[in-house]
Amino acid sequence: MISPGLSTMLLFDSELQREGIELEGRQRFSLVDVGQATLRLMPTASATPGERFKLLVRFRNGAAPATAVFSLKVHPAKAEATIEVYREQRTVETYQQEIRDARAELLRCKEELTRMVSDHEVPGGLTGILIHDALDPGGVTGQVLTRAVGKTAANGLGATAINSYRSSKLVAVDVRIGVKIGTLPWTAEGATLKGRSGQELKVLRVWQAMPILPGGPEGRVIVEAEAPAATVQGPFSLKLWEADGPRSITLGNVTFP
Repeated sequence: MISPGLSTMLLFDSELQREGIELEGRQRFSLVDVGQATLRLMPTASATPGERFKLLVRFRNGAAPATAVFSLKVHPAKAEATIEVYREQRTVETYQQEIRDARAELLRCKEELTRMVSDHEVPGGLTGILIHDALDPGGVTGQVLTRAVGKTAANGLGATAINSYRSSKLVAVDVRIGVKIGTLPWTAEGATLKGRSGQELKVLRVWQAMPILPGGPEGRVIVEAEAPAATVQGPFSLKLWEADGPRSITLGNVTFP
């Protein structure tokens, strides 16, 4: 994953042919810095979320593999800052055996997961909250943030109502979003909740019943995150984005009761 304005560094364990680097859409990158065994990239704002670029690197010595190919996918916010690349010289037979072992392990994990879900299925709703000790005698507290929150939207999105909630271990932001006429339907695919100091809450789920239609009724999006410490109040910046599309919405000054 790469993001506009954010740098991604690839660290190699072999020397690179600096003149042998091939990057698709080179003009869409403000920085392409090739070192002896490093490659630093930074896409410009013209790189749209969901867009992919092919990167090919060539190694200096004559050992195999001689090249490595990467697929760089543009994401609105989740750029991978550092990637370590190990060029292990192996035979085809060892790769084939590794694939067979991985498939066998995947099958075993799927069977174990099915068994665990069947044996330990937990109900939803209030019962599920109580079982996970996410509710204390104080219950769930909430507050209205519609006027306090700063809104930054892209491509015809608008937030009209925002509420936040807290339980003993969780927080949630409930947002009503409208989509302007003349654009495509919008569905939230992911979210981040970041504090001013760089603190980021672990988002557990982004819930939306159905795509929000242009000019239609506003859609409801709920973002739930872990916040076990009662002192975690904010302010936070909430960013929501769609899958493989450029439209996102950012809500600043989000606080919790």
